[in-house]
Amino acid sequence: MDAAVTAFGLVFQPYVLTVILLSAVYGLFVGAIPGLTATMATALLVPVTFFMPPVPAVAAIVTATAMAIFSGDIPGALLRMPGTPASAAYTDEAYLLTRSGRPELALGAGLVFSVLGGIFGVMVLIVAAPALAEIALKFSSFEYFWLVMLGFTCAVFIAGRDPLKGVVSLLLGLLISCIGLENPAGAPRYTFGNVELMGGISLIPLMIGMFAVSEVLRYAVRVDKPVMAIDRPFGSVFGGMWGLLKKYPLQLFRGSVLGTAVGALPGAGADIAAWMSYAVSKKFSKEPQKFGTGHVEGIVESGAANNAALGGAWIPALVFGIPGDSITAIAIGVLYMKNMNPGPMLFVDNPQNIYAVFIVFIIAQLLMLPLGWAAIKSAKQVLRIPAGLLMPLILLFCIVGSFAINNSMFGVIVMLVAGVAAFFMERWGFPVAPTILGVVLGTMLEEHFFSSLIKADGQLLAFFERPIAGTLGALTLLLWSWPLLQRAWRRRSA
Repeated sequence: MDAAVTAFGLVFQPYVLTVILLSAVYGLFVGAIPGLTATMATALLVPVTFFMPPVPAVAAIVTATAMAIFSGDIPGALLRMPGTPASAAYTDEAYLLTRSGRPELALGAGLVFSVLGGIFGVMVLIVAAPALAEIALKFSSFEYFWLVMLGFTCAVFIAGRDPLKGVVSLLLGLLISCIGLENPAGAPRYTFGNVELMGGISLIPLMIGMFAVSEVLRYAVRVDKPVMAIDRPFGSVFGGMWGLLKKYPLQLFRGSVLGTAVGALPGAGADIAAWMSYAVSKKFSKEPQKFGTGHVEGIVESGAANNAALGGAWIPALVFGIPGDSITAIAIGVLYMKNMNPGPMLFVDNPQNIYAVFIVFIIAQLLMLPLGWAAIKSAKQVLRIPAGLLMPLILLFCIVGSFAINNSMFGVIVMLVAGVAAFFMERWGFPVAPTILGVVLGTMLEEHFFSSLIKADGQLLAFFERPIAGTLGALTLLLWSWPLLQRAWRRRSA
């Protein structure tokens, strides 16, 4: 109880509330610009958090992310260009609603059900994270090893239509994590005599490059110009929302549950949750023939899912230090910088900071209603900002942020190389998120693997002897062999 009271004191002070408000406006702005993803918004915020105490630093990331995920709906509905990947699942539905003269319905449903789904995800986070932390206190290196392997497996399986490219992307991240002296032997690996590489590749410049610089490069080579679907003032944004709530309560609940569950899978995130929820909504709808013609049902379920996934993604991040998506991968880096090392001990040593994060999540979701309404009303002006003015400013901010990590030009070089690499990776169909996951978890994998081998005196069966470790190991091996089992079953059936 004392920790909760302290947490309220940490959050409800003018400085923190001002940070939350400014981060909300920033997140809405970035999310509303097509191509500037929520991950990019988070990566660009990192240099600013250097100068903040822990609570406002995390509050800035949480608030900006939640706002950016929603505001990606705005250009999707008006331009048929989703602002963030999480909005892509139902962009066609929203755009067709706008073309039929109902933009208020499309954007209002996206706003209201994003808020409701987000609150559901936060409630699950508040209930599940402390309970999981108590279980995680019993974890040894064996359990953590299998947990990391399970995270890698999930990231590959959800990487897209081509899992092999997901594997290649993940292996690239693992290779990057091997660079430097951070290994059990303390021997320099892949440094090629370069002193800068001795310390390894810094995560923040790498992520700024892969998510922000790659988007700038994509804009630089783009030739098509978006066209606004509507050029008149919006009507009532909240009109008809109560009717939708009464008509689609099951869809709201189903999207919220699925979004939270998918968000908790390492490497998944809001965009995967939105696509899955849209598919489930169409599968179980009483009017499936209306999907693809401007039907609001898909927006209701997917909108709830993409914001619910935010709370879900923070569960493995806070409890185990394993990112649920690329955004929480960045957040984990910030937590380490602020000496809030994620893991079960965080709930024991600094419970007031955890409660403060929970409070910030709730404030961010509630703040989304008035600020989201304002963003919708001013959307046409925001979307008219020329990309030729915006992109150079973003690139300048990326360079300054990467330099500020270690006050070294090496960070800028890492950022630029990562940006060019990510640009070509995505052009050739290789997802970027598994690479980031590999970098974040590579060191943890190696550390727990060698610690476990030393404890077991080299006996591999020891990895399965503890109940939780054995369960996680069996689940991981089952997932690895599942495609082979499916193929064998198809051949037998044929």
